[in-house]
Amino acid sequence: LLVFVLSQSILRHSEEGMPARSEALRVAIFTCRCFIYTCSLGHGLDHHVRMTVRSCRSREFKRVARVDIPLYLFNWQEVANLSLMWCVTAMLVLEPILYCMAGEQGTALFEERCKASEGLIFAYSALSTVAMLLYFMLLIDLSVLSTRISAYVSICGMLLPELGLFLFGLSFFAIAFACAMCSMEHSSEDFASIPTSGVNLLKLTFSMLPTQGLDDHPALLFGVLIYTITTVVFLSNLLIAQLSCAYQEVHEDMLGFARLSRSEIVAETMCSVSKAKWNRFVEQLRLDERVEFGEGDIGLAGGVQIFEPASANIITVDLIHRFGGTTSPAALWPEESSAGQDDDEDRFERMAKLIEKSMKRMKGGKRKGGSSQAASSSMMSSSVVHEGSEGSVGDLTRP
Repeated sequence: LLVFVLSQSILRHSEEGMPARSEALRVAIFTCRCFIYTCSLGHGLDHHVRMTVRSCRSREFKRVARVDIPLYLFNWQEVANLSLMWCVTAMLVLEPILYCMAGEQGTALFEERCKASEGLIFAYSALSTVAMLLYFMLLIDLSVLSTRISAYVSICGMLLPELGLFLFGLSFFAIAFACAMCSMEHSSEDFASIPTSGVNLLKLTFSMLPTQGLDDHPALLFGVLIYTITTVVFLSNLLIAQLSCAYQEVHEDMLGFARLSRSEIVAETMCSVSKAKWNRFVEQLRLDERVEFGEGDIGLAGGVQIFEPASANIITVDLIHRFGGTTSPAALWPEESSAGQDDDEDRFERMAKLIEKSMKRMKGGKRKGGSSQAASSSMMSSSVVHEGSEGSVGDLTRP
């Protein structure tokens, strides 16, 4: 991509105001184009020939309109890659430098502007434009390096159908009003034919057409006003509402879809990784070494240790449960329990028993008389105070 941008967009216009290009510039442009035709075109041919042969051997085809198409071409990246290959092939066939080299004598070395290439410059530049866009489309694959960017790209892909509906509705109203305005009697050249009217109405939608000349044609101005209200006011706000509703439906799951896309690419890449490279990668992970839970606290093997600052995630309670005893797999797994939670539950149970005993003593004191009831209540109060301060239950039967 960088070489293509250098040859087609930077070096080509570096000496635009000069009467003739220097020899060094022409050599640099020719070298870059040779690199593109050799590496980019060669890699594309090799890839698609191998994929087509593989599809033929495994009979992986899908019939579309009675035509069998290889199954791998139903991926938009592969379609873009195939289109790029054909664009570069057409650029090689229409290369102006080759026509000038085979044309008239006396032409400068690697010159691309001569009489033999006059009719090919525009077609070559159009193919170069399409190829440049395809190169940048394929660059979207690098978005998987960042989960957030990949999620954003996935959201854009999910919302493209809504944009397509808007463009369909806009084209329908543009054609309808263009035909209607051409049937009207007026002398405006901006709406003299259907193609001209349609293009000018689309320009009017995006504020690219001045409207000063419409003041002399009231009927035409009224039609343009109705078109503007229909497209700019109604369709544009409808598009915003559709995008907002669709975004609310898909944005929560986009991070998951981004991770799935990355996993899919990893799984597809694994098929092309040799066994020796995979074994070296596994050895570098050191999965057979025990990792440390903390400094001096050796843990289990089979993990990848990542260091972080001590203040990044402050933990006041140890989340690692440790159990003493045998490590035999045949032994039963000990019951998990939290010491703090058990202490709280035991404390509440003791308090419940205390209250129950106190209620029984109060009922028994009523039968013995008022004096014994007062003594019993005072004893109960002192015992409850003692329990709240010391955190343990006293014996209420103690004198």
